[in-house]
Formats: sequence, structure tokens, C-alpha cells
Amino acid sequence: MFLYESKPRVCVLNRRQMLPSSELKIAYTVGEPAGIGPDIILQLMQTHELDDVVVVGDREALQARADALKLTLKKNLAIEHIPVKNPSVQGAPDVTNVQGVLRMLDCAIDGCMSGEFASMVTGPLHKGVINDAGYAFSGHTEYLAEKTGAELPVMLLATEALRVALVTTHLPLRDVADAISEELVIKICRTVHEDFQQKYGIQNPKMLVCGLNPHAGEGGHLGSEEIQIIEPALSQLRSAGLDVVGPLPADTLFTPKYLSAADVCIAMYHDQGLPVLKSQGFGEAANITLGLPIIRTSVDHGTAFDLAGSGEVDIGSLKTAITVARQMVAAQNA
Repeated sequence: MFLYESKPRVCVLNRRQMLPSSELKIAYTVGEPAGIGPDIILQLMQTHELDDVVVVGDREALQARADALKLTLKKNLAIEHIPVKNPSVQGAPDVTNVQGVLRMLDCAIDGCMSGEFASMVTGPLHKGVINDAGYAFSGHTEYLAEKTGAELPVMLLATEALRVALVTTHLPLRDVADAISEELVIKICRTVHEDFQQKYGIQNPKMLVCGLNPHAGEGGHLGSEEIQIIEPALSQLRSAGLDVVGPLPADTLFTPKYLSAADVCIAMYHDQGLPVLKSQGFGEAANITLGLPIIRTSVDHGTAFDLAGSGEVDIGSLKTAITVARQMVAAQNA
């Protein structure tokens, strides 16, 4: 087995410009070792070439999971060894492993920032386990933003047919309206626009923007946020040359009439846009963080402790996440 041992990072400036895209590696962080993060990469490697992927995780945990699945670790699987306290854990999370799990993330982030890795794909974590270990952790997105100095990360989920970005993410519904401001809508749309240029290679992305209220407020009869906040924000963006359409009623925006000409939809809150996307491609979608100085994609599912080691997990989302990462790397290096 080919192993990358854990070692101090050395900043390598402009390395992406020095190496051809075919030599750049994608870091896959295994995530919570008791979940299905090890399973999906081990199962994927049985049928797909992963020459451009470095698995960041505990090699003993990977071997233990491979044994449980009756799989063989391929000799050409590159592993950056980050040990955890209890590598044999399966289906039962152990808080003593959390320090190692966070070191996996730090390893991939440092490698992406220095240019050692072209991008990172994250396996599933369990926020509750991390917090139980004494670490204040609200999610991958916030952790990545803090570590990379990103001001405003944007959550984007994507299938082959649909991409949905969010203005607000994990908020109670009663707090959503108060969180939406003209400044926030402008910043989100600009971040999406710039990242679609840089990471998708789409120079003038067409963005469809949802209203907040039913029927996009019905001219103020069903809410005023569209008139007072969203439309003024979109007007500023149009004046700056961005291709934004809206605010549109969410119940009609997600129809072929509109989607056929759109590059991305922007929803005001989590359950306005993501149920539509997941109804079309759950298990085949990638979670992408825009607004970072690095490329990061992720699976669209959780740790699924009850399936760990069962051989019954779906690898579709990981395939999508790696494919999207490869596409973004290629677009950025074009």
C-alpha cells in the first residue's frame, strides 16, 4: 500500500500554476470513522480509478473497514495517514477520535491552501459527536471558512440537472425573514457569480432568484420582503451587469420553463430549494462550498452509523462530489 505519512505542511506558492492539472491531487477526508465515510471510498475504488485522489484518514481504520466489507485495499490507493485513537470503531462513535478527525480536515485544508492538493472532497462528519468531545463545531462550511479566512461561504447543492445555492442555511424558519437583508442578497449573488466564473468556467451565469413569500409576496399582499429587500438588491446587481432574474415565486421557478435557461437557482432558505433538488437526485448530489479560496465538495448525506460496514451504502454522491471537484479543477486551470 502506498502511504503518505502525516507531516508538517510547507507552503508552496503558485504550485497549481507549475503543475499540469493531470498531476494535481484531490484530498478525500474520511470524516467520522464510525460512519460510512470509509465505506464509500473503499467501495468506490473497487470499480473506479482513483489515481488522482489522496485519502486523508487512519490507515488502520481503513484496513479494518475493508476487512469488514471483505474488500482489499488496492496497492495504488494513496493514503495520508492521520491516526485516530480507536481505529477499529464501527457504527459506534468514539469522542476520543474527534481530535484526529479534525486533523484530517486541517491536513486537507493546509494542502489545498499551499497547492499540494488541487481540491478537497469531504466525507460525512457528525456534529453532535464533535461537540460532545468539547469542540464548538457547527459544520464543515463554517470550519472551512474560519480556517481559510473566507468572509461569506455559500452553500450550493448540485445534481447533473439542477444547482441550488442558499441565502440562509441552517436557521429556524421563524428567523429566516429577519436574517435576509439587501446586503446579504447582494453578497450571496456576487459570490455565486464570481465562483461560477472561476470554478465552473461560466463567464456570465444566469441566476434565478426566489422570493421569500408565497407568490413572491403577491405585490406586497403576502409580505413586503420582495419589495423592500430582494428587488432593490437584484436591481443593483443588474446595474452592475449580473444576469439575475427575480424575485420569482418558488412554486413556479423550479419548472422547465425557467430552469431550461438557468445556470443556478438561489433560494432564500434551506427548505425552499433543497427539497426540490433532493427529490430529483438525492444520493447523486454534491454539496459545494462557494466563497472559499479553495475548491471543496462533499457528499450530500450523513454518517449513517447503522450502515457502517454493511456493504449496503450508495456511493453515488461520492462519485458526483469527486466528478464535480475534477471539473472545477479543470475549469480553474483552463
